[in-house]
Amino acid sequence: MADLPPRLAELVEDFSAVGPKDRLQLLLELSQELPDLPERYADAADSMEQVHECQSPLFLAVEVEDGAAAPDRPVHLFFSAPPEAPTTRGFASIMHTGLDGESAADVLAVPDDFYVALGLGQAVSPLRLRGMAAMLARIKNQVRARTA
Repeated sequence: MADLPPRLAELVEDFSAVGPKDRLQLLLELSQELPDLPERYADAADSMEQVHECQSPLFLAVEVEDGAAAPDRPVHLFFSAPPEAPTTRGFASIMHTGLDGESAADVLAVPDDFYVALGLGQAVSPLRLRGMAAMLARIKNQVRARTA
């Protein structure tokens, strides 16, 4: 898929290379790789934006480094999702692995429906996929706000 940062493209390839049942397993494995929050986000409900479209409580924060021209500034993503919500954590982990450290321009260039290429439509509900789309939309909104 065009316009994907390299690590996100690699994840899409990983998912498309396996069958539907293995895709769900891969998503669950990724859920365990979601990094812990730094101390500044310890109280996620007060310091992060909630993604209400997700079935489980998911909070995110976006930081954009200073210094470079706005489109080139690296983006850093932080997520909070409960361990008992592995699908939501897996989606957050995909976003973190694929987009953390990428430039603002590269994050904004990710197609809004890139998640379709993951092939998870047979493994998870459309409601869960809408949650993933909402995560990306919120990330992009925060990046735009911080680089305006």
